[in-house]
Amino acid sequence: KKHLVPFLPNHPLLDKNSEYNPKHSYGPVSSAPFGSASILPIPWMYIRMMGAAGLRRATETAILNANYIAKRLESSYKVLFLGKNGFAAHEFIIDVSRFKERANVEAVDIAKRLQDYGFHAPTVSWPVTGSLMIEPTESEDKDELDRFCDALIEIRKEISQIESGEYDKKNNPLKNAPHSQHVFLHEKWLLPYSL
Repeated sequence: KKHLVPFLPNHPLLDKNSEYNPKHSYGPVSSAPFGSASILPIPWMYIRMMGAAGLRRATETAILNANYIAKRLESSYKVLFLGKNGFAAHEFIIDVSRFKERANVEAVDIAKRLQDYGFHAPTVSWPVTGSLMIEPTESEDKDELDRFCDALIEIRKEISQIESGEYDKKNNPLKNAPHSQHVFLHEKWLLPYSL
């Protein structure tokens, strides 16, 4: 496809007259002049193994998973940017900014507390400050989705305990998360709450 050569990505550090810097280029796609070819076999193999029907099924499942979690969490968290029919795409955002004033809890505190439940934190404060962007994959089964939802619902209950004054705003399960083995195996429990 020689007619596309003038539009290939370029690199800002190469000479503008270089043969590797096409005149009609839209700029670089990464910091490397020629990209990272070693990464390309991974999506290629995934697409080849899944096929058209498999990719469609994976997409449908990811969308279903995101909407299932959003529905389960809507009574505990404010879900942002749903479509006109009340659905999300393959990801959704929960707004946790209101907890800052009432409980001194920020998105990063919730993300760290999720680690205590065995979950990697979702995207924090992007694209909306004070939010969590939750993007379940197509490969998670319903039991794992429920375990994730249950963890976030329990964390919301802990936030309520901070709001009510039962837990201190600075010394609580969210501010001290994640709780390491050292904390649990210490001879004496040093925290003013139990887990």
